[in-house]
Amino acid sequence: MNLINVAVTQGSKKERQAERLQELKAACNYLGYELATTGPNGLDRINPKTREQDGAYWAACVKIIADILAAHQPRVILFPHEHDWNSTHIGTHFLAMDALKQMPARFECFLVETEFWGQMTDPNLMVEISAEDLADQITATTFHVGEVQRNPYHLRLPAWMQDNVRRGSELVGGQGGAAPDFTFAALYRLRKWTQGRVTKIFDGGKQISCSTNIGQLFQ
Repeated sequence: MNLINVAVTQGSKKERQAERLQELKAACNYLGYELATTGPNGLDRINPKTREQDGAYWAACVKIIADILAAHQPRVILFPHEHDWNSTHIGTHFLAMDALKQMPARFECFLVETEFWGQMTDPNLMVEISAEDLADQITATTFHVGEVQRNPYHLRLPAWMQDNVRRGSELVGGQGGAAPDFTFAALYRLRKWTQGRVTKIFDGGKQISCSTNIGQLFQ
């Protein structure tokens, strides 16, 4: 698949926004991702409060995301889940969902909801991450120089991915289930947008190893 990172926001600190975009470009170049921007400095005030109190501005932001979806016609979109704690992450969730509602009825895609600050209580997908891919993720994160200076996310990434195996063995695999033979993994919630609404595509949870063609999820 062709992967495109959408820079919805470039952070709340205006003096860092241009620099953060350059850091993101470097990370995307390293990983081989394309990059789509939402404006010279990204979108501002993407949070539940803005959605509730400034309908005109929110609608304009929704249109920007809907236009990106219309232009690229993605088969899969990844975005934060609705309880990811950080107000911008939560805002981005609702921005994406509101943009989907603006799409034509015939539009459909798979939704992969992610977690970073707040853990999901109901992930249904655990994907093994190889040591090689994790190393690439760590390296790509180091390009976000200003961010890792205040919090070394890259150094803590392996421990997070290991803990996901512990959590996912039961949250995804079922209470009392045996842990898979993974060292590192990421947890997601996979659903589908079709006919103007979110639908489940399977019951229970799935655990996907590195040896499995993950494309089978999106058929």
